[in-house]
Amino acid sequence: MSVAVRVAQTSKSSIKSLITLMNKSCTCPAHSQARALQNQQQTHAKHTHGVAKDDMEHEYAFEMSASSMRFGRGVTAEVGMDLVNMKAQKVMVMTDPNIAKLPVMKIVIDSLTSSNVPFVVYDRTRAEPTDASFNDAIEFAKAHKPDVFVAVGGGSVMDTCKAANLYSHYPEADLLEFVNAPIGKGSVIHKTLSPLICIPTTAGTGSETTGTSIFDYKPLGVKTGIASRKLRPTLGLIDPNNTRTMPSQVKIASGLDVLCHALESYTALPYQERTPRPANPAERPAYQGSNPISDIWSLEALRMTVKYLGRSAKDPLDEEANEQMALAASAAGTGFGSAGVHLCHGMSYPISGLNKSYKHPEYNVDHKIVPHGISVAVTAPAVFRYTGEACPDRHFKAAEIFGADMSKIRSAESAGPLLSEQLSKFLEGLGVPSGLEALGYTKADIPALVKGTLPQHRVTKLAPLTTGAEALEKIFEGAMKNY
Repeated sequence: MSVAVRVAQTSKSSIKSLITLMNKSCTCPAHSQARALQNQQQTHAKHTHGVAKDDMEHEYAFEMSASSMRFGRGVTAEVGMDLVNMKAQKVMVMTDPNIAKLPVMKIVIDSLTSSNVPFVVYDRTRAEPTDASFNDAIEFAKAHKPDVFVAVGGGSVMDTCKAANLYSHYPEADLLEFVNAPIGKGSVIHKTLSPLICIPTTAGTGSETTGTSIFDYKPLGVKTGIASRKLRPTLGLIDPNNTRTMPSQVKIASGLDVLCHALESYTALPYQERTPRPANPAERPAYQGSNPISDIWSLEALRMTVKYLGRSAKDPLDEEANEQMALAASAAGTGFGSAGVHLCHGMSYPISGLNKSYKHPEYNVDHKIVPHGISVAVTAPAVFRYTGEACPDRHFKAAEIFGADMSKIRSAESAGPLLSEQLSKFLEGLGVPSGLEALGYTKADIPALVKGTLPQHRVTKLAPLTTGAEALEKIFEGAMKNY
């Protein structure tokens, strides 16, 4: 893993606390390190020719990888030099119609121009991209044949640019060729893609660190995506100056994505419980389940988001809060990029895809939109109320970060409800819509929402509890109104 993020003034106590956190793992059966050690000893005793007889299908390893990241105010202007260093011959710069008018885009263009880097600009990226908008960008890339890609924008831009990069190397492939099964074919990406530099303008998706590309597949009315380490950006330039222009509601929605990335990856199925084990290491998925390294990134991202999201949304000139949220987004991306996410994200895809008429405030788009961060957050209280029994210690730890009073001894059964309560308070304090009802959904819509969630195997199978249609119905019902 190559991670070149420098965080100034990291105290010895912070490092010590992170090391302590690694050693203080959850004691519940799903995550206990003592249980893991016992399993390893038992497995070792059962080995025949290097393969455990009773463990032929369970995973035994996780792989940690992330994009290189450069953090600092003003690093956007370095992109031209980076492209020269890459010996770029023709660059495709991707952005959206709003970002195209902002200072960040001028800085990028000036940097490329002063470095004599040839480039073309694609500025038609759609907020919350669809199969049609993906295809439009892909066709542009095929026509111009760039050897390096630069994405300037939020998750929608970065995800669209990943798809354009991928399919420009597979020009004859259908869009569903690499889309996650069962919606797409889920084919393995074997080719090495072109270098991709991501310059995020939001503090949310962490797409500058991940190999994930998400879009709304209109024929089915659900979101889906492509996930592969091959899609990971070569470099992420995280410049807090670029988030200053985000409207408050965009900051909140983006930050809630960070929040759920952190919570879901921390409570995801442990990597050694995931099945099936891949026959070839190249087939090991990007999302592998919670692991000791992802835990560190996820918990720190959660702490930062709880502390700084409200401040960042309230005051656009709060430089410390903006800086910390930019870091939190990339930290969470590093965590969930290895561990994965689960129910909040799996359930969010039909919430966005089946949206009837809702348009979130302060989003300057010409179409209805439930921002991704809102769609994941509205189910979070109900989701973690449900998952608490799987790993109560982890739910208690998360609740404590939100400020829950942990002085009283609580039963394991109270872990989920406690975290749910803390989440509801946090969301209400930010003015987030109170639940699915506030987005225009009714109980009559639950069957369609469940139907749209069930195919999201890439993420739902990482939930710490097996979650079928009946459980999803109850969670959606519980998410109708949070407060």
